[in-house]
Amino acid sequence: MELKVTQLTKQYGLKTAVDHLDITLSNGVYGLLGANGAGKTTLMRLLCNIQTPTFGKITLDGKDISVLGERYRNLLGYLPQHFRYYPEFTAWDFLMYVATLKGLSEKQAKNKTSELLEAVDLSKEGHHKIKTFSGGMKQRLGIAQAMLNNPRILILDEPTAGLDPKERVRFRNLISAFSKDRIVILSTHIVSDVEFIAEEIIMMKAGRVLHFGRPQEITEEIEGYVWECMVPTRYAEQYSGTLNVSNLRNIENECTVLRVISESKPMENAVQVKPTLEDLYLFYFKGVNEE
Repeated sequence: MELKVTQLTKQYGLKTAVDHLDITLSNGVYGLLGANGAGKTTLMRLLCNIQTPTFGKITLDGKDISVLGERYRNLLGYLPQHFRYYPEFTAWDFLMYVATLKGLSEKQAKNKTSELLEAVDLSKEGHHKIKTFSGGMKQRLGIAQAMLNNPRILILDEPTAGLDPKERVRFRNLISAFSKDRIVILSTHIVSDVEFIAEEIIMMKAGRVLHFGRPQEITEEIEGYVWECMVPTRYAEQYSGTLNVSNLRNIENECTVLRVISESKPMENAVQVKPTLEDLYLFYFKGVNEE
């Protein structure tokens, strides 16, 4: 299966949210990274055929998705950034309702609802009303509803928002298991969520693709720009305010190790270290809001 984006553009008046994108996706997990306003949500809404491009097209195996219409939407699973639900429904009733909308038979709906409640660790709460759920539980329910029709293309916009670290690990394992023979597109601000499971990263800025490739490949651009420096702990906060610090850790003897992203050596005792995806993200986006 091949999902191809050609010169894809979406404008809102004078603002260009997506700007002449050309990308080709096949089976696997893709991490979509970028600051707020980079165009990630607009791109995902275009891929879901919720919005119409101003220019360009999206094709699935050579066929325009606007022509495929319902046949294309039947292959989709989508979790929007702001997931909507019926608070008076139980989790079971809500998934059964969505399954009916997606065309599953009663038997299929019951089997899939039971399977997914177990997968997202909500089986014990299946007959509780959604209004009693925590934010993380609602998000897990959202992930379950996106997967009800066993989609070939799964698009998740900020799916780990509200999940605690343990829940995020469960989510990553779930997506890794689910991604075989499917296209999974995952947008998040939590870089570690895609660093561990995404085979390729799409990094966007101002509606364009900055990088598209495997994590270990795209981080090569900042090879030589990442440093570790040891400073007295009492000055760590001061240095963090003037340098692009991606991480810090306290060690013994009132010392702190700063991880700094800088094109030049930030201080005399700085030592170069291998860059990570989070370093690359901060290199482009620290303090940036493109909205």
